[in-house]
Amino acid sequence: MPLLISNLSVPFDQPVEDVYTLAREKAKISKAVPAKCYIAKTSLDARKQAQKGIRRVYTIGIELASPILEEEAASRCGSTVRYRPPLQPLHPVHGKEKRKGRPVIIGFGPGGMFAALLLAREGYQPIVLERGEPLSKRIGAVERYWKTGILAPESNVQFGEGGAGTFSDGKLTTRIGDNRCEYVLREFYKYGAPEEILQLAKPHIGTDRLRKVVTAIREEILHLGGEIRFQTQLTGIRANAAGLSCLETNSGLLETNAAILAIGHSARDTFQMLAEQEIPMEKKPFSVGVRVEQLQSVIDKGLYGEFAGSPLLPKGEYQFSWRQGQEAVYTFCMCPGGFVVPAASELESITTNGMSEFARNQLNANSALVVSVTPEQVGTGILDGVAFQRNLEETAFCLGGSNGMAPGQDAVRFLNGKAGMNSSNAVLPSYSLGVKDADFSQVFDRRICKLLREGLERFERQTAGFTGGKNGNPSAVMTGVETRTSSPVRILRGEDFQSIGMKGLYPCGEGAGYAGGIMSAAVDGLRIAEAVISRFSEK
Repeated sequence: MPLLISNLSVPFDQPVEDVYTLAREKAKISKAVPAKCYIAKTSLDARKQAQKGIRRVYTIGIELASPILEEEAASRCGSTVRYRPPLQPLHPVHGKEKRKGRPVIIGFGPGGMFAALLLAREGYQPIVLERGEPLSKRIGAVERYWKTGILAPESNVQFGEGGAGTFSDGKLTTRIGDNRCEYVLREFYKYGAPEEILQLAKPHIGTDRLRKVVTAIREEILHLGGEIRFQTQLTGIRANAAGLSCLETNSGLLETNAAILAIGHSARDTFQMLAEQEIPMEKKPFSVGVRVEQLQSVIDKGLYGEFAGSPLLPKGEYQFSWRQGQEAVYTFCMCPGGFVVPAASELESITTNGMSEFARNQLNANSALVVSVTPEQVGTGILDGVAFQRNLEETAFCLGGSNGMAPGQDAVRFLNGKAGMNSSNAVLPSYSLGVKDADFSQVFDRRICKLLREGLERFERQTAGFTGGKNGNPSAVMTGVETRTSSPVRILRGEDFQSIGMKGLYPCGEGAGYAGGIMSAAVDGLRIAEAVISRFSEK
C-alpha cells in the first residue's frame, strides 16, 4: 500500500518538487530509490501569516516498487509514516426478501442520485421520480427566472435534476467521518469533476462543472437499467399490514415496497402530505439570515495581507461562528468570487442563495450570515418551522417591491440602525433581479437582528473587511432573505433506516433531516441504498 507522509508545512510558494524531496527525507527513502510521489491532500494555513508567512500543508503519497520496500520504509520511521488505506469498493450483500415492483427513489439531488447509482450497479433497476425538469430544461427555467423574475414553481434552484446543490458552489466539504466520502469524491472525479477535488482539503466543483457531472451520472444510471421520470411528483403513500405498498404520483400509481424519500429541504408540500398521512416527523433546528457580500479583493487582503493577489494563492475563504448558550450566529456556504442568486421555489416570495463557478473569478465574495432558530422559537406544530421560513420570504418579497427585487442594506448602516444602501458603496449587489433599499429590522425580530449585529462586529475583528466601513474598506452589502440552510423537519427513521411509522419507506438526505450539503447527502444516499440491498434480492 502507498505510504502517506503528513504535516509537511512549507511556504505557500514552495515548488511541489521540493515538498516531494522533503517527504522522501522524512520517510528516509534515498534519492536513488525509484518512487512515485503525489499530493494526497493539501490545505492552506494563513492563520499566522503576519508572523511566519502563509504556509501550505501537504500530505504526500509515496509508492515504491514493492510492498516489501514500503514495509521497510514504514518500519524505519515508526509513527512518522503511515499506510494509505485502499479505497474499499461498495459491494453490499444482497438480501433474500422478494421485491414488490422496483425500488423507487423520490428526488434526484445528491442523496437520490447516489442511492440510484448504487442500486443500479447492483442490478436493482431503480425508478427515480423527480418533480422538476432534466438539467437541460431546468437551466433555461432558472436563467429565465434570474432575468425576468418569472418563476417556474416545479423547475427552479430548489427543484429539478441535481437538486439545490447544482446551482451553488459545488462544495464537497463535510464534517462527517465516513469512508464513503472518499468513494463519493472518486465518483465525482470519474464523471468529470477536476482531479484536484481528490487533493484539496476544501474541494469544490463549481456550478458550471457540476452540471456536466450530474448529467454523466444520470446517463450511467440509465445505462445500467435504471429509469428517471422527470416532472413526476409524489402526492401520496399507500400501505398495508406489511408496510409500504404503493406510491401515488401526478402520473398515476406505482407499486413498490421500497421507496427512498430524498425529497430535499424545500419540498414543503411533500412535508404537508406526509404529516397528513401521519408519517412520524419532528421539528428540528435550522437557521435564517441574509447573504452578505464583500469585494473579493478585500477578503483576500484581510486573509493574506501583503501576499494578496498572488496567483499561487486561491481566492480567500472564511468561515466564522459565535455561540452564546443556545444562541448562535455563523457564516455558511461561503462562495469566493461568486454571485448571490434568486432561489425561491414559491410564488410571491424571495429566497437567496450563493453560487460560484469553478474559476471563482467574479468581483464579489458572498456567504450566508445566519442565526440559529430552535424548534421552541417557532411554535408547537410540526410544520411551524416551514411557516416561519415562508413568512420571512413573503415579507422580503413585499419589502423588495413585490416584483422580484430583494431587500438590501449596507452592513454598516444596519449596524448603525439606518435603512438602505449608500449609493457610493463600491460593493455592488450581484443579485440579478435588483436590490431595493430596506431595513432588515422590518424582516427579522429583535433577537435575530441582535445576533446578526453581534456576528458582523465579531467577524470583522477576525478578518478586516468582512463588514467594512473601516480603513477605507467599502461596506459589505446584505441581501435577503436566506432561509433554506437546512430542513426545518426531520422524518423519523430507525436504525434500519426505515421510517419508524412505515416499513419500506426510507427517509434520506437533507430534506429528511439527516444531511447538510452535497457530500453528507450523497453518503446518506449510499447508506440507504445499502440498507435496501441488504434487505431485498435484486430479482
